[in-house]
Amino acid sequence: MIMAEKPKVLMIITLDTKELEAKFIRDCLEEHGLDVIHMDASIRRTIDGGAAIGPDQIAAAAGTTMAEVRAIGHEGKCQGVMIEGAVKCALDLHAQVGLSGVIGMGGSMGTSLITAVMRSLPFGLPKLVISTMVSGFTKGFIGTKDIVMVPSVADISGLNSITRSVFRNGALALAGMANEYHPPTPSEKPLVALTTLSVIDKCTVRVRKALEAKGFEVVVFHTQGTGGLAMDEIVRERDVAVVVDTSLVEVMDFLYDGLCSAGPERCKAALEKGVPTVFAPGCIDFLIAGPLEDAKRRFPGKRYHIHNNILTAARTGTVELNHFADHMAGLIKEAKGPVAFYVPLKGFSSHDSEEGHLHEPSLPPVFSEHLKQVMPDGVPVVELPRHINDPEFADAIVAQVLAFHRAKTSERRVAASKH
Repeated sequence: MIMAEKPKVLMIITLDTKELEAKFIRDCLEEHGLDVIHMDASIRRTIDGGAAIGPDQIAAAAGTTMAEVRAIGHEGKCQGVMIEGAVKCALDLHAQVGLSGVIGMGGSMGTSLITAVMRSLPFGLPKLVISTMVSGFTKGFIGTKDIVMVPSVADISGLNSITRSVFRNGALALAGMANEYHPPTPSEKPLVALTTLSVIDKCTVRVRKALEAKGFEVVVFHTQGTGGLAMDEIVRERDVAVVVDTSLVEVMDFLYDGLCSAGPERCKAALEKGVPTVFAPGCIDFLIAGPLEDAKRRFPGKRYHIHNNILTAARTGTVELNHFADHMAGLIKEAKGPVAFYVPLKGFSSHDSEEGHLHEPSLPPVFSEHLKQVMPDGVPVVELPRHINDPEFADAIVAQVLAFHRAKTSERRVAASKH
């Protein structure tokens, strides 16, 4: 008997930042009878992880080399080259093998490339992206839940060649998820909630790995406007041991009407519940806007950095940083549990570094001095002569988490002994 050929799907996930996640997605797809063709558009470094279409091939399709791409020194422009090559590679692949679907996973940069590839492929070909950015523009519908959005494209008014394809893809996706659903089993490990953006991931990845090695379960939230709110919801619903809030751009954007504002309730859940919290001023060196024209309208007269064709960062100054400090001090004043605020005096993100495009070395000490003046009594402001992405800063955060957890565990044991 002739075996039917497996349906072929293109998987677009960068290995330089998501090697483990790529393997997990590949395994899931292969277990369900799919032939997975992996496209890896990594820019930072090339990893031998089994990708059929790697960075060098993508760069070549755009008429260049990875060495030349990396030498550009600007993530948005590098991304533009890789998008050009990835689209060409995907179209060639589809013409050769006849794809049955495309799946991708990424943050703002990854989603930008993935969706550019998807837009180049024929309508009706199944396309699904797991992204930190979907809610940035549809958060009124998604909120903080894990909802897959499938746009109908045409009006939901009868059946036609367009709506049949959309409805069928959505129905089959739901059927597949429903048939394989198993209620999640809660972890026995103490839970740490951690916030991040890619510009501080050297810090937060190190924190996550160190805490995981110490026996914690660490859930990381991408602060793009709903990530912090999702964390706050988890804090309210579950027994979170410690919150590590190292990316606070959603608060700064709330104060100045940035694109990633999480509103006035951001940060309150842990403070009101008494969950031990470690803060750091990650990502408050900039405000987030859309394309450059939007940034100039929202934040006139600032220094700008075009992150990609969707997002622009606008440099914050003394006024914004001091306002942020006042706001955080007001929130922390109501805290029912222990709080510590760690300040890296050499910079708050990779943008705010010697290699970055928005570096302003005089500002972190000014911010820290004002923060110390307004912070409630009993809340330490710990200054470190490090950049937020330096290993020593991450290690200090980890040490504080461990100290908070030891104290909390001891208190619970004392309380239990009295009963």
